[in-house]
Amino acid sequence: MPRTRKPKPTDGLETILDQFAGPARPMSQAEVDVITRRFKKALVERILGGELTHHLGDPPGGEKPPEATNHSDGTSAQTVLTDEGPLTLDLPRDRDGTFEPQLIGKHERRFTGFDDQILALDPRGMTMREIQAFLAEMDAVEVSPDFMSTVTDAVHAAVTAWQSRPLEPTYPVVFFDARRVKIRDDATVRSKAVYLALAIVPDGSRDSLGIWIEQTEGAKSWMKVFTDLKTRGSQDILMAITDGLKGMSEALAAIDPTTTLQTCIVHLLRQSLAVANGTERKPLAVALRPIYTAASADAAAAALDVFEQGPWGTRFPTVVASWRRAWPHVIPFFAFPPAIRRVIDTTNALESVHARLRRIIKTRGHFPNDEAATKPIWLALRNITAGGWKAANDWHLAMNQFAILYEDRFTVPRT
Repeated sequence: MPRTRKPKPTDGLETILDQFAGPARPMSQAEVDVITRRFKKALVERILGGELTHHLGDPPGGEKPPEATNHSDGTSAQTVLTDEGPLTLDLPRDRDGTFEPQLIGKHERRFTGFDDQILALDPRGMTMREIQAFLAEMDAVEVSPDFMSTVTDAVHAAVTAWQSRPLEPTYPVVFFDARRVKIRDDATVRSKAVYLALAIVPDGSRDSLGIWIEQTEGAKSWMKVFTDLKTRGSQDILMAITDGLKGMSEALAAIDPTTTLQTCIVHLLRQSLAVANGTERKPLAVALRPIYTAASADAAAAALDVFEQGPWGTRFPTVVASWRRAWPHVIPFFAFPPAIRRVIDTTNALESVHARLRRIIKTRGHFPNDEAATKPIWLALRNITAGGWKAANDWHLAMNQFAILYEDRFTVPRT
């Protein structure tokens, strides 16, 4: 006996689809887009109608309470920009003019998703003109650069709140960096220093602590950065990793002398390899490896002497000179066990940040003011940290060693 199929339960979705798309048939992409826009328009208008009903306090067509004087008063057309292009909506009105819809305001000209689309493109290194052309091509939306600038201006309050948020009391490792950015100041384009602090939190995750823009790079500017970090609650930084930034050692000695200042080994290697041509870089890197992989500071010093007296040291005396200048801030590295060394010299996350920021800075040429420079940098950092910044490799082992080396200065986070 053939089995009879039970009818599939339905929640009304098929009826809704039939209403908008009609019976099943082959459809082009353009027809699907039209149906999607119709559905979105109907859905938004239905939600707005529900908001008006809630505002008036009585259902449409129902009996009005005796004390009620306000009532619905038709609709007014309003075109808003969405991810799929312009959408004309019929916004409901009330007689008293007191209805303020929450989904789309009376005078709003764009849906939230459209703003998010612009904000997602801006920190990826696209200029306003490029974003304008992209939106025109993909969404068939014509928007002016001034309009997009207005959208990105909306992040100013978020940037201010982020820059003043409370910080952790202790950071095991903070990578400090300064980049030169051209910014217009008093009708003159100047090369200003943009300071960044990217930290490893006690639980192993990473966080960006702030963005600071100063006229020059030096000890006075770094003291402002450290003072701001302390004001916001960061009382102790165990290790500060830099690439030989000007004035860093003097500022740390004045503000927090207990912090260990360590030159970034990766940056020092990159500077060393920059003096060699393409075919020489790999063997030069092999020759330098015994220095930074040595078991102790004495063994590293002996390896540097061997390098200096060898063929590579003779050919590249500037490499030897750069290592000797940085040596006081290189040797702290050798006092730490291997797990902490890997945390210090593994800077892939930091290099990813630098790559994005270089792309943003390069495409802009120069920024009209400090705020215009801060916005895309903050948006880029927000995108990087939005999904949770990956914890440092081998952090659990390094965390225990930090607790032994720094004792009560480092508190193991609760799991």
